[in-house]
Amino acid sequence: MAYMYLFIAIVSEVIATNLLKATNGFTKLFPTVSCLVLYFVCFYALSKAIKFMPLGVAYAVWGAVGVIFITLFSVFYWKESVNLPTIIGLSLIIIGTILVNIYGGSHS
Repeated sequence: MAYMYLFIAIVSEVIATNLLKATNGFTKLFPTVSCLVLYFVCFYALSKAIKFMPLGVAYAVWGAVGVIFITLFSVFYWKESVNLPTIIGLSLIIIGTILVNIYGGSHS
């Protein structure tokens, strides 16, 4: 159940963030309303996910997967470029998320 909510949070956040760019500074009505609704869905689903899993783990996965997919969208849809430091940074995020998932669930 936790990962279903987390999946919904990630997908809605990725779409909302891409719509954020499409709002053109909140001057376009449809992208603006859609963006805000999807951010609400995102945070609602994330709040449900953390009822079933540690906050640190949920946030690490949500953030890492979100930033990776948003970067992919920015490259392929928005035609933005990515440089080597960005790729290294994304790799470190992935490594960090894996470590948090392996060790972040333990409570000492």
